[in-house]
Amino acid sequence: MSEPTVDQLADVAERTGRLISGIAPEQWGDPTPCAEWDVRALVDHVVGGNALFAASLSGRAGKPDGYADSVERVLAAFRAPGVLDRIVEVPFGRVPGTVALHLRITDVMVHGWDIARATGQHADFPDQVVEQSLAFSLAALPAVRSDRSPFAPPQPIDDDAPVLDRLAACLGRKVG
Repeated sequence: MSEPTVDQLADVAERTGRLISGIAPEQWGDPTPCAEWDVRALVDHVVGGNALFAASLSGRAGKPDGYADSVERVLAAFRAPGVLDRIVEVPFGRVPGTVALHLRITDVMVHGWDIARATGQHADFPDQVVEQSLAFSLAALPAVRSDRSPFAPPQPIDDDAPVLDRLAACLGRKVG
């Protein structure tokens, strides 16, 4: 499995940002593939996740001013010297910085998929990055205690389905 890069996170975040920008005013209250969240709550979750990771990595907390600000903060935190080489605290516990980066890329990308599904847009993430996240998720999920897992059980999906759909199904989304 290849190592994630901060540039990959920047690209995934930018693509998710385009999906967020494409949300029509009347869609903010619509349901998403994450049953407990409507579109607004899902976007708030992504912003909060970026802020949480940024604060954990940098030691500087504070509420971001929207999605773009949260992305700037998390990218700056991951780009700080030595972050990827040390152990950091994230919601899953203490992990290497590269694992935290994998988690953030996967979370932002899958929630981008959620936003696209909820709003009738097309999620366009590079297959290489999606494949990397799928391999990481398949390897990491068995180690996550069920009481700490934020994901629904993996859902069935055809092996020849698009890789982004396979990633979403791996993380509990019903695809189709």
